[in-house]
Amino acid sequence: MNPPYRRSKDVNEALVERMPVAAETDAETFAAMYERTFPRVYAYVASLLRDRATAEDVTAQAFERAYRKRGTYRTRRGSREAWLFGIARNAALDELRRRKRRARLEVEPEDTEAPWADDHAELAVRREAVRAAMGVLDGRERDLLALKFSAGLSNTEIATVLGLSETAAGTRLHRTLTKLRKACHD
Repeated sequence: MNPPYRRSKDVNEALVERMPVAAETDAETFAAMYERTFPRVYAYVASLLRDRATAEDVTAQAFERAYRKRGTYRTRRGSREAWLFGIARNAALDELRRRKRRARLEVEPEDTEAPWADDHAELAVRREAVRAAMGVLDGRERDLLALKFSAGLSNTEIATVLGLSETAAGTRLHRTLTKLRKACHD
């Protein structure tokens, strides 16, 4: 007989539960996955929503969905990260549909690797050129770039998130980057 399920009264207790083990060697806890992936998931969601406060809410919502659905993860369908980014993508798209418009950034995201004084003006010009060029891209192309550069996913993981073959994901990424470079030079 199956033991009765009990609700956890402590968030910390819930976070340390192990994700379902698909392979005997895979024993990462949900808390460890959260700690490892949170900055990248947040960066990805923020790049889609272009609003920090909403990105925080949607990122939390994505991790909550992932926690609730952790039993549906299957290793044969891709990595945990691809599965998690798929959930985050869907949560962000749900939010965009709800708002039916693209929000503007209230404040430019902090660039921790930015050079200081001399290169600041040149960097600002480059950033503005890239921002203007991004306007040429459609939503799918911006999403593809966000998965690659904000989320840091591999082409294989991007293919899993978008439901494409790895070759198709790589080809689309290459075409999108070519289109972006051309728009930057124009």
